[in-house]
Amino acid sequence: MSFLNLENKNILVTGVANKKSVAWYIAKTLEEEGANVIYSVRSEDRKKSLEKLLGDKTVFVCDVEKEEEVEHLKAQVARHCKVLQGLVHSIAFANYSEGLKPFHETRKKDFLQSIDISCFSLIHLANVFKDVFDHKASVVTVSISTTRMAAENYGYMAPAKAALDSALCFLAKSFSTFSRIRFNSINPGLLKTSASAGIPGYIDSYLHAEKATLRKKALTTQEVANAALFLLSERASGINAQGLVLDAGMSINYFDQNLIK
Repeated sequence: MSFLNLENKNILVTGVANKKSVAWYIAKTLEEEGANVIYSVRSEDRKKSLEKLLGDKTVFVCDVEKEEEVEHLKAQVARHCKVLQGLVHSIAFANYSEGLKPFHETRKKDFLQSIDISCFSLIHLANVFKDVFDHKASVVTVSISTTRMAAENYGYMAPAKAALDSALCFLAKSFSTFSRIRFNSINPGLLKTSASAGIPGYIDSYLHAEKATLRKKALTTQEVANAALFLLSERASGINAQGLVLDAGMSINYFDQNLIK
């Protein structure tokens, strides 16, 4: 038995987009640990684009903006494995199609869609799957290292993640009345993913963040996945309603001499 004891555990992983995505790194690392991973992707087109990566793995389609599809996903998963020991919520969206705009010009439609996809989807998935979860299941979502740093190019995604951070605390409290299900998040700093590449000016921010880390080396997606597996495992049984920050020390290094010269 491995230290994490994830062998034969059924884990639903949402949000795999490509081989660079956080969700994929978590999923493949779970499989390396012997877990049974069930995949949920956004659309049939996304499923088709992932055929080479996912092969004959179990993949369901669910657009979390559509409540009936979440209900259908629950029915499919329940037929497939009866009980889930874990859920990975790696879903987020912000509309950057019009480029960088001042935050005060954020459109209501875009803001509410981001909250719906990035935050409410976790609440809805948790509620719908509550009778499929093992009574000691672990739910892990993906947030960001800080929502208090006003990175202008990140825009309204930061407030959406702040809502997510708060929501997981309320979910943990709510579920504690009838279960020992835990809700936590991994909160990474800047990563080199395809999704982040769509953020205006992201490369400059990424390079600056790398210089701000204590080790002068950016966080890797594998490091984030490793932390997620720990939170999914029974070894993290005492951790609930928490966000695990992974930023390689960036948050305490703003006044590094190499940055202020």
